[in-house]
Amino acid sequence: MCRYSETTYRVHYVCVPCRRSHKYAWDDAKHPCTSCRQPMVFAGHDFAAPRRRNDSGWAAVAAVLGAGLRYEGFETCGCSREPKFRPRTSAQVRMRRRVASRLGLSEAEALAARDPHDLR
Repeated sequence: MCRYSETTYRVHYVCVPCRRSHKYAWDDAKHPCTSCRQPMVFAGHDFAAPRRRNDSGWAAVAAVLGAGLRYEGFETCGCSREPKFRPRTSAQVRMRRRVASRLGLSEAEALAARDPHDLR
């Protein structure tokens, strides 16, 4: 039985400039930030927000969401789970961007790779 088909789970929405995250129902609606009133970005089911003072962590979150990636680790029906890698620090983001520019890859491909040196 698919567990995600019967229940509506709440997902993470993020405001990167304010460094806030909230969980709302997954409904394709625009959810404004409680601080700045700008629309929050859908981050996925498996997002774990870094602490507010963690500049490196929030830079990595901004890079991942800016590249069009989400923090997901399940299939839509919920039957199987395959955790996806996402960089957690700005140093990991910089390394993956350098490798992407050398190999001619898109930023999203490089940020999603667990080890960017094995992309050849």
